[in-house]
Amino acid sequence: MDYPLTQIKGIGPARVKAFEAAGIRSVRELVMFLPKEYRDLDDVTALCDLKPGDTAAVRVKVAGEATLRYARKLTIVKVYVTDGTETLPVIWFNQPWLKTQMTPGRELLLYGKAELRTGCVTLMSPTLESGGGLAPVYRSIPGIPAKALRQSVEAALHICEGQWPDELPEALRREYGLCERNFAMRCAHFPDSREALLAARRRIAFEELLLYQVALSLFRHTSREGVAVDFPDDAVERFWSALPFSPTHAQRRVLDEVAADMRSSRAMARLVQGDVGSGKTAIAFAAIALAHAGGWQSALMAPTEVLARQHYEGAKQLLEPLGLRCGLLVGSLTQKQHRLAHEAIASGEWDVAIGTHALITEGVAYRRLGLVVTDEQHRFGVRQRTLLSEKGDAPNVLVMSATPIPRTLSLILYGDLDISIVDELPPGRTPVQTRIVPESKREGLYGFLREEVRKGRQVYFVCPLVEESEAIEAQPAELLYEELRTKKLKDLNIELVHGRMKPADKDAALERFRTGEADVLVSTTVIEVGVNVPNATVMVIENAERFGLAQLHQLRGRVGRGAHESWCFLMAEPNARLKFMCATSDGFKVAEKDMELRGPGELFGTRQSGALTAGIGALAGDTELLKLTHDAAHELLKNPDTDDARAVVDLARERFADRLEDIGIN
Repeated sequence: MDYPLTQIKGIGPARVKAFEAAGIRSVRELVMFLPKEYRDLDDVTALCDLKPGDTAAVRVKVAGEATLRYARKLTIVKVYVTDGTETLPVIWFNQPWLKTQMTPGRELLLYGKAELRTGCVTLMSPTLESGGGLAPVYRSIPGIPAKALRQSVEAALHICEGQWPDELPEALRREYGLCERNFAMRCAHFPDSREALLAARRRIAFEELLLYQVALSLFRHTSREGVAVDFPDDAVERFWSALPFSPTHAQRRVLDEVAADMRSSRAMARLVQGDVGSGKTAIAFAAIALAHAGGWQSALMAPTEVLARQHYEGAKQLLEPLGLRCGLLVGSLTQKQHRLAHEAIASGEWDVAIGTHALITEGVAYRRLGLVVTDEQHRFGVRQRTLLSEKGDAPNVLVMSATPIPRTLSLILYGDLDISIVDELPPGRTPVQTRIVPESKREGLYGFLREEVRKGRQVYFVCPLVEESEAIEAQPAELLYEELRTKKLKDLNIELVHGRMKPADKDAALERFRTGEADVLVSTTVIEVGVNVPNATVMVIENAERFGLAQLHQLRGRVGRGAHESWCFLMAEPNARLKFMCATSDGFKVAEKDMELRGPGELFGTRQSGALTAGIGALAGDTELLKLTHDAAHELLKNPDTDDARAVVDLARERFADRLEDIGIN
């Protein structure tokens, strides 16, 4: 089934390139490109029942001549339609050819969103549908029109019809009630009924998740003998007593788990997961202190230079008084500083090297690396973590993440790691008050911000875009920065930070905000991770409806880090999602809700879910299936010599060959 895409009529060189850019290189891979959602075209709504915000199918007749006009870079086709209960306008942007197709009296099946425009309910850019039932909707691929994409998938299905081998053992399929593979592939795209769709997607998701977890277990079971750190029995307590604060029960429990791992002869591979402000960094520093007490070097890798420098400053405060020599290795150092850093790491002069991916570059050699810590794991691939651990002889690996993940999903995404959860916040963390602010109350918000700055506090503004876009209606950071700097808050010191800036300029702006030189920081989501400014008490998130709940929670975690009352203002019209954000500050509840609403594939993005393709997309929020496949993999591997277990292991090796190669399993 690995036929070239050119087997499909209508796919020429340009479309082949577009498909390849989306990771689709064969007819088989095109069939595995599952719909992101489905439209129920049998569920037709009467025009008189349409309300602003509704997305619906309507059966209508064209009620008059269509008009075509031009506005800036847009073409706008407008026509009135009726179904006997009401007559409403329909508008399409940049599809001028539709004017000639809208002949009076023509019957149409339209699917789209109703909006209120100039006081009238209007259907905005609906799609023209045909037939009925459940119609697939695919994630858009640049360069491939939606209709052409659907036709290409249909053609690919026809080519592969009846050719999908049922590779899962029959006993396993019977035990878990899994439908036949060819039926599953057909109905995942063009289902005859909702029941057929659910059965199809469950089969595909089950298979992919099962094989993924078996592949990860291969990694765990091939873990080499690692560095056993022989530290004194009182080392843990000595570390805690040296801190200027008392640890929480959760911190003590998790460090005990880490310490037991480090003492064992098997290389530690542990994820420490906790909400923003739960004290994960103190646990990481404690592990570094234990490694030092046992005579070993440590490395701590952060995803950004700002976060690496922050950890370096913290390490100097907490670890240097305990006798550890700390060093910083980041890309912006001079050539001489790089050379000196490499020498200090190789000679063992530095007990802990803190830095970015510069720590894993070819020229860096460690004298006696016993512990590797990576922060914000979702920003690193497995390969980067492995490269750092390869700098030593199977050192212990500790991974930190402030992205709350439902525990069942952690079992899948981090199947190669043991998991510890820091589920308690230290006393003194001020809960952040979260409020929704509609556009009509913006001026009042600016007055509140001035008052906060007058008290000596600082403010974040976060925007979804860097610059203005015709395609997306959202507040761009550059535009907001100019408006605040020249008009709305011109009496305050304002800085701008976004991902397109030179790293040195970005770091300098962040440093001015961190040190209090700037009152306000306007930013994109580059500040989502790691910026620690205890004096910042207000987070304003523009177009909050454009962010996922988990991301909103991460951004909210940038404030509330000091003793002062802190606020997070969501600039948007109220909706159920945002009201949920206002009602809870529990990151794990937020993550569960986000997964329920958006599905885990979107929640974690390609960098994290990596090999999970069809399965993770087919899941939605089905945590029961996650747990079921986890248990099925565990049961199979309890008896690895059975025919069924060997068949599934071989399948997992074949399906995830690239991923396993990345982590050193051939």
